[in-house]
Amino acid sequence: MEPKQVLSLDEIDLSAPEFWGRPWDEREGAFQTLRRERPMSFYAEPDTQGLVPQGPGYWAVTKHADILRASREPNLFCSSKGATSIPDLPEMFLEFFGAFINMDDPKHMRQRKLVSGGFTRQRLKKLDHDVERIARECLDAVIEKGECDFVTELCAPFPIRIICEMLGIPQSQHQFVFDQTNIILGAGDPEYVPEGSDIAQVLIGAGMALRTLMNELGEERKKKPTDDLTSLLINAEIGGDKLSPEDLASFFILLVVAGNETTRNAISHGVKALHDYPAQKQIWKDDFDNVSQTAIDEVVRWASPVIFMRRTTTRACELGGQQLSEGEKLVLFYASANRDEDVFDDAFRFDVRRTPNEHVGFGGPGPHFCLGANLARREIGIFFRQLFDRMPDLEITGPPERLASNFIHGIKHMPCRFTPGPISG
Repeated sequence: MEPKQVLSLDEIDLSAPEFWGRPWDEREGAFQTLRRERPMSFYAEPDTQGLVPQGPGYWAVTKHADILRASREPNLFCSSKGATSIPDLPEMFLEFFGAFINMDDPKHMRQRKLVSGGFTRQRLKKLDHDVERIARECLDAVIEKGECDFVTELCAPFPIRIICEMLGIPQSQHQFVFDQTNIILGAGDPEYVPEGSDIAQVLIGAGMALRTLMNELGEERKKKPTDDLTSLLINAEIGGDKLSPEDLASFFILLVVAGNETTRNAISHGVKALHDYPAQKQIWKDDFDNVSQTAIDEVVRWASPVIFMRRTTTRACELGGQQLSEGEKLVLFYASANRDEDVFDDAFRFDVRRTPNEHVGFGGPGPHFCLGANLARREIGIFFRQLFDRMPDLEITGPPERLASNFIHGIKHMPCRFTPGPISG
């Protein structure tokens, strides 16, 4: 895919819903223009349709180097004013939907330490068998058909099942959890939240539903602990400090939302890229084990599942040559940084052997680097191994249908076909 520069510098408005509805090549062309001509650009804030008052505006940070610096200096560029939304949301929203993403140290460090035991390399290694089984079962569900919607039928069930099984959520609740995550991250898309709905009430309703589920599961695990992640989190303790029920519920919402959306969209974009670049697919298939490390990172760079995160200045400073005052909003556009020509050779080419590949698809370096990055890499690698082995001729048969969002680089639907095969024994 090559960027198409159809908008002049002054025609680019990153707050306009119409901008995010443009074709991918036109959006990439706009960010290319910004990186070259105005890497720190100021915009009025998006219209929230009365959800919250419109704020004073924000700086769009589009260069890789500036995003790295803002990520590495949390004392200067903080997250506690809100990291997952450009408008200032009520504190209840920040804590309810963002967990420690919307926190700074020492509160952030405290919570991250308490939950990090569930994501050690040793613990994740033990999950490999379950991840392989779930990937195999997801393929089994469609392999005899010869065609399906790659996203909804094949890819989407995969990460949500992994997370639910990690937490000990019964299978009967998996679809319910999946539906609530779609509402939370698809609130701007009429497929998930009908036009005219009270978005605040819909979001709170989805969040409360997930919170109730986790509270009930937590009470069960207090009485009858198991070896699942919920039991580990309930009993996690550092220096007498433990997660409160509210902390646990907030982290659960973050985990099922972020873990579901990012992995399924990375895989979906990756499959589309391999369809568009068949030579790269062949390179990976022919030497899967040796190519996988670089290929997985290239899938994440290419997909950039989370388009941005926000920071707020804590005092007067400078970034990217722009003087900033205390309290100014910075929106770190990871999707733009991952195409920065100063960092990536031939940035708009999908290359499964790309190295180096200092992408920010898991967020920038620093305290907020994605806690689940190693899990996501495992999921992506195992899924593609199964896909190459059992559906080697899978091809995309129609254009992807995109999620209406300026936050998640999502694909909702994508038709595919393949030679039918047998269900695994």
